[in-house]
Amino acid sequence: MPAPYRGRCLCGAVRFEIDEFLPGVSHCHCSMCRKFHGADYATYGSIQKSNFRWIKGEEMLKDYVAENGTTRQFCQHCGSSMTFTSAKGSGKEVEIALGTLDDDLPLKADAHIFVDYAANWSAITDDLPQFRETRGSGVVGTGD
Repeated sequence: MPAPYRGRCLCGAVRFEIDEFLPGVSHCHCSMCRKFHGADYATYGSIQKSNFRWIKGEEMLKDYVAENGTTRQFCQHCGSSMTFTSAKGSGKEVEIALGTLDDDLPLKADAHIFVDYAANWSAITDDLPQFRETRGSGVVGTGD
């Protein structure tokens, strides 16, 4: 499916478009992502902010700034997890929760990150690289 890729929150109040994704899609197992998504991990794709735009409902977004300085945005009406921004980033990129996309995507997850914090009730069963924390922080192994 050609760009732009479209997505929205659960209730449809917030909508966005993406022209192009950056390489690297991660399944994040950190406790904050697990709590924010209510699942054993969250899957994010990275985008240059210049290739991303809100097309409806940006005023419906709420920011949650964690103690570590990361910012997560969600729809204040339905609670859908929308974006993640690192406190250590350049400010030129944003990560989008891939579950909010309406379209098929030209990319697939290529790593598990923050696996040292994974839920003990969840098993990683694929062959993607597993990093203790961020990419480059030490490969733990691969799934069975």
